[in-house]
Amino acid sequence: MKDPTTLRKGYVPSRFGQLHYAECGAGEPVLLLHQTPRSWTEYLDVLPLVGAGYRAIAMDTVGYGASTKPTGPHTVERFADGASDLIEALGLDRFHLVGHHTGGVIAVELAARFGGRVASMMLSGTPFVDDEKREGPHSRVDHVVPRPDGTHLQDLWDRRRRFYRPGEEAPLGRYVVDALTVIDRVEEGHEAVRRYAMEPRLPHITARTLAVCAPHDTYSRPSLAKFAAALGCATRVLSDGHVAAPEQVPAEFAAAVVEWAGSG
Repeated sequence: MKDPTTLRKGYVPSRFGQLHYAECGAGEPVLLLHQTPRSWTEYLDVLPLVGAGYRAIAMDTVGYGASTKPTGPHTVERFADGASDLIEALGLDRFHLVGHHTGGVIAVELAARFGGRVASMMLSGTPFVDDEKREGPHSRVDHVVPRPDGTHLQDLWDRRRRFYRPGEEAPLGRYVVDALTVIDRVEEGHEAVRRYAMEPRLPHITARTLAVCAPHDTYSRPSLAKFAAALGCATRVLSDGHVAAPEQVPAEFAAAVVEWAGSG
């Protein structure tokens, strides 16, 4: 039996180039998909907890982290193409899906593609992409202009500071590292989400679905009701946290994953 606390890392080939992932544990696979512009490290504290009962896998989305960074515009479909290649390369015949923010939108596309191979799906802080989302006002959340004196590093920190509480500087630092690796394309994940045609994909989803959201994530909480109406799925508000819920309440987040995956 593999020690669930032992973190293992690897690469698999894809149509775009090599994809990076980290995993813990053994058993039924649970694939965790991060928000952008993050990496697998968003699940650093969640992986060993889920790995106690499952094979917990957190990949770096195409274009992010240590995964290949292809040219051309990012789309949710391309993100899902990369995840599909990883799923096949790792031989995941049937698996559970977990997606946070952008990762949740990718999970929706994957669940629509893979049908019955998806045993369950948990969407965390996932935006419901409809006409209101696509056409509504939006701001560039992570955009900064690189400057020779490096003050844009402080800008990156300050832009996300309000989402983290005092004492949560470590995950905020991981965000800055991830954003710096894609500084010239840092907003493209958000833009890809806003362009995504989600509604036609929802009828193809057959997986048991749970939509959760942190209480202070006011950007995403309205989507809970929309997913419930569209998919007839269960919803839950976590006890605490903001847009970094997997890092802010990792034990509760992992417990929700394990409970939902095991409830079928």
